[in-house]
Amino acid sequence: MLRALGRTEAVLAAVLLVAMAVLIFVGGVARMVRHPLNWTTDFATCFFAWAAFLAADVAWRRDSLLSIDVIAGRLEAPARRWLRLVNLVLICFFLIYVIWAGTRLAILSSARSFQGIPWISYSWVTMSLPVGATLLLLTTGTKIVALLREARSDDPSEGRRG
Repeated sequence: MLRALGRTEAVLAAVLLVAMAVLIFVGGVARMVRHPLNWTTDFATCFFAWAAFLAADVAWRRDSLLSIDVIAGRLEAPARRWLRLVNLVLICFFLIYVIWAGTRLAILSSARSFQGIPWISYSWVTMSLPVGATLLLLTTGTKIVALLREARSDDPSEGRRG
């Protein structure tokens, strides 16, 4: 199921980025022929917000985010695992806060129209924050579970029980 979610996220992020580029191009051409379409930039901004959070989760899921291992690289494997676990737990706390604050922001902005378009709520943009953070939290949780399983399988006392 998580693999299907990852593929769906990647496809949706790519579609949103392509749609964003197309909207910006169409808006530029329309402006050039003296028929500006101001809404194209607004929708491109909305698509960018969603694509950014989806792509962040895709990169996090694939371990493709930038990391600096100056300290961790010098530690023994058990200490390195503990440091990684502490980092992942801190990330979880941060993401939980982002979910809470982003949901609150989306609720507060529900009455606001998106860039003056009365039939679209600004919440469609702000919901990208808690939705993206929820996906990142799910990915972080799977990383914690995998790390704990790895630590358990490497534990030499595990085989001596019995």
